[in-house]
Amino acid sequence: MVFSLLKNNYMNLKKNIAVSETGFVFNPGTGDSFSLNGIGLEILNMLKEGKEDGDIISVLLEKYDIDRSSLEKYYYDFAGMLQYYQLVDNDE
Repeated sequence: MVFSLLKNNYMNLKKNIAVSETGFVFNPGTGDSFSLNGIGLEILNMLKEGKEDGDIISVLLEKYDIDRSSLEKYYYDFAGMLQYYQLVDNDE
């Protein structure tokens, strides 16, 4: 489960990951590229700012009409994908 993979309740976006204003993400380490929707881009930007998981979830709960349980499920699914595609560092 993703909860056990996240240390200190936050993730660090790798410094070499390029993120455009339109949500295009490029990982030069693997050569992979991705396109994010607006919410995914918001999450990555908050990660770049060093926000913790709980803070990101609180911001999204205030901004969008969604219950906490659903948002947490989607957030941690997304976090798992960031880890799978090697976009975040898992150790601090």
